[in-house]
Amino acid sequence: MIFSLAHADEYSDVSQLVRAGKLPEALTKADQHLAAKPRDPQMRFLKGVIQRDSGKTTDAIATFTRLTEDFPELPEPYNNLAVLYAGQSQFDKARTALEMAIRTNPSYATAHENLGDVYAKLASQAYNKALQLDASNAGVAPKLALIRELFSPTGAKNQRPTLPSAATPVATAKPTPALPGPVAGKPPAAAIAPPATSTPTAAIGQATPSVSTASAPSGSTVAPAAAQSAPPANANSAGGSNPKDAEAAVQAWAKAWAARDVKAYLASYGKDFNPPGSMSRANWEEERRARIASKSKITIKLDNLAVTVSGNAAVAKFRQDYKANGLSVSSRKTLDLVRVGDRWLIVKESTGA
Repeated sequence: MIFSLAHADEYSDVSQLVRAGKLPEALTKADQHLAAKPRDPQMRFLKGVIQRDSGKTTDAIATFTRLTEDFPELPEPYNNLAVLYAGQSQFDKARTALEMAIRTNPSYATAHENLGDVYAKLASQAYNKALQLDASNAGVAPKLALIRELFSPTGAKNQRPTLPSAATPVATAKPTPALPGPVAGKPPAAAIAPPATSTPTAAIGQATPSVSTASAPSGSTVAPAAAQSAPPANANSAGGSNPKDAEAAVQAWAKAWAARDVKAYLASYGKDFNPPGSMSRANWEEERRARIASKSKITIKLDNLAVTVSGNAAVAKFRQDYKANGLSVSSRKTLDLVRVGDRWLIVKESTGA
């Protein structure tokens, strides 16, 4: 998906209007853009955020629902739907939306946490019902008290430090608060964004959201090319302590992915790699093969790649911009690697970290 500078300015203008609290003007500008480009996922997402901020929950639910129908491969609209449903105490619908978000992206950490919160609220409802049916059951009250403490204003969950917004699909996001709701959760994880614009994806149970703008960081694009497997580490880096060797392995992983060389791509993962969620390694590899093979062209861009090495372990953090078959998605990503012989191999992969 290619955005012109003029289009990027339109997203930025709408975002700035939202930040200034000029929601009617922002909605009008978004509608004008969508009149010419009705399928634009970024502006549709922004429109949903504006509707949410304006208190038009029903409209926001309709907007995000249509996004999930037109772009079922994107997890962020499902997460926002879950937040809106949770705000209406429709926890079964929130659970279903979050399960879809996780099925779409098993590494979506915010959706996993929000799902845990929704399960806790469902448990609270079940415990309340149990007490109504049998007030003499001494085992239920302590469980209910524990959940109430967890979500109380002074409970342990709400005392966790607030983290910055995890990602927007093509721009670096500033810390952004998320939707209020009955279930607590981390701040926003990701949004569908064009260059130089960021919009929040909601988490369950935070303050009123806002839209922030940020310049897209510079970085090299990894275009489809001859596949490479992770290169050998520098022999002079005793114990694998040279970050450049691990950085080269990350770049080779991205190049193999962009080249649609599934063999080299999967070879970048160590035998101790555990796929996110409950997926088995074999099923994960099958899913990756099918997804990569289905794309006619893949472009991967890594921005702000930072690698820290400690002995035979390394952690790589970066922003990943992914484009394939007209889809453009960006997210923060973290790879944990270990040195095996002369190679650095991925043993853990997480998004939104």
